[in-house]
Amino acid sequence: MKKLLGALAIGVAAATAAQAQDWPQKPVTLVVPFPAGGSTDSVARAIGPKLTDKLHQPFLVDNKAGATGTIGATFVKRAAPDGSTFLVTSLGPLVIAPHLIKGLQYDALKDFDLITVAVQAPNVLVVPASSPHKTVADVIAHEKKNPGKMTFASSGNGSSDHLTAELFWQQTGTTGLHVPYKGGAPAITDLLGGQVEASFQNVNAVFQHIKGGKLKALAVTGDKRSPVLPEVPTMAEAGVKNVEVYSWQAIVAPKGLPAALRTKANEAMVAALNDPAVKQQFTAIGLEVVGNTPTQFATFQKQEFDRWKKVIDTGKITID
Repeated sequence: MKKLLGALAIGVAAATAAQAQDWPQKPVTLVVPFPAGGSTDSVARAIGPKLTDKLHQPFLVDNKAGATGTIGATFVKRAAPDGSTFLVTSLGPLVIAPHLIKGLQYDALKDFDLITVAVQAPNVLVVPASSPHKTVADVIAHEKKNPGKMTFASSGNGSSDHLTAELFWQQTGTTGLHVPYKGGAPAITDLLGGQVEASFQNVNAVFQHIKGGKLKALAVTGDKRSPVLPEVPTMAEAGVKNVEVYSWQAIVAPKGLPAALRTKANEAMVAALNDPAVKQQFTAIGLEVVGNTPTQFATFQKQEFDRWKKVIDTGKITID
């Protein structure tokens, strides 16, 4: 009996030790490669407390901004793959920056273990309330009469809103004037003030201004209408095909994360994203929770990587 009890005790201790090793017994850092206050930062801060509750380790957000998100991505690439560091990022560092930044210190397709695409949202073509343009057709007609002159604001060179404008011009045979800003907030400020004529902004960033009558929404870039802007047509409904674009946020880890940890991280993060309070917080501003698997994420990343490379190459886009 003593031998049996001893064996059981050893077995329980071993199982407990193995379970403890499933997750590092120290704080976990969610690196956001952009300043605090943006969409990516809000995603990290929304799921952090839920992950802390579920995994019994503090999940702390660390903003490492700079170089269109690549500084933070490089930091995570170099971190130990032990579950103590994750990158919560927009699509930029994973599928756009590799085509625009020379000497990048990471391979976006090889240097990370993908956890999940967290959320996505379409962009929306907006103009100031005072703009004479009421439809996408108005914008196209104006651009054809005034090639290269209509100003389009973006949150920066190589951003989702910048490349959506480039794709729009390619698909409509028009040209405009790209006006890059250092972030979405100043771009929206000048758009509201009428200093620029249009922009493809993330729905969640501007829908309150649209609802408040300060901006006019002409079309969304999703494959269906946005739940928060049901009266606004899709780009396809407005007569422009192949401009289906979603801005998205995702979570990755340094390459080499143990399989058990990767599975546990995916399950915990998807659960946090789908927590009723968190999900409501996202959907209220137009973000759609995705929460896919690492395999699905890998397929999606490659599709997005190739797509934006084609747009960049076709438009001969640089960020110099």
